[in-house]
Amino acid sequence: MSVHTMARSLFQEAVGYIREQTQCHPAVGIILGSGLSSLASDVRQAVIIPYASIPHFAASTVQGHTGQLVLGELEGRSVVVMQGRLHYYEGYTMQQVTFPVRVIHLLGAANLIVTNASGGLNSQWHPGDLMLISDHLNLVGMMGSNPLIGPNDEGFGPRFPDMSQAYDPGLREIARQVAAAKGLPLREGVYVCLAGPSFETPAEVRFLRAIGADAVGMSTAPEVTVARHMGMRVLGVAGISNVHADDRSSPRQTTHQEVLEASKVIAPRLGALVRGVLERL
Repeated sequence: MSVHTMARSLFQEAVGYIREQTQCHPAVGIILGSGLSSLASDVRQAVIIPYASIPHFAASTVQGHTGQLVLGELEGRSVVVMQGRLHYYEGYTMQQVTFPVRVIHLLGAANLIVTNASGGLNSQWHPGDLMLISDHLNLVGMMGSNPLIGPNDEGFGPRFPDMSQAYDPGLREIARQVAAAKGLPLREGVYVCLAGPSFETPAEVRFLRAIGADAVGMSTAPEVTVARHMGMRVLGVAGISNVHADDRSSPRQTTHQEVLEASKVIAPRLGALVRGVLERL
């Protein structure tokens, strides 16, 4: 097991660089998943900073992840938006994957909205659905790749953070109210995080359903773990890009292009939900 511990000074260098570029002091951080970057274009008075220019940020290498921070105002709230995220399967350590979350918090954000494109495991759901994440199964972390492994910085949070309310009940209630007011269908369920990058076999789909998962993806749980370690309130929303088959005889194949195509339907729905939540915060 490889542990890449990152000193607080590295986070401070990244924060210092960002503050040299903008006077924005964000109250809310937003992480946009695969194909969901369009919301960032609505940020007003935006300052755009490529990840590559920020000290100690890793590069985003996946199609559908632009790889830049966007700071400004959205629905009257000061925000910092990750237009694309980092993934464990890209070869980064969990500390590198979650580095931006700590930076977002140090910039001043107390709230984090995490989005992703996920595979549906609930057979009653459809591509294009939004799922409010009520809880997660961090199988990657449970198998030894938790981003909190290594020396603990008490200045960030406790050695053993509580995860019983990983997704803030108050923020989830706001999301439900927004969805009802805007007529947005909103599912609710459990998200399971796998390492990727291969998609799931039919046997794995059956297993994930059996342990109570409604959607599966390759991100989110590490970011949420680190956010909760620092005491941030978290709202998670998954866009269902496809529904997985659990039958080996099915000729249907899952592709990343399918995920990106479904995101064209998901993105406007997600944007309306996030905007509504920001209005009510």
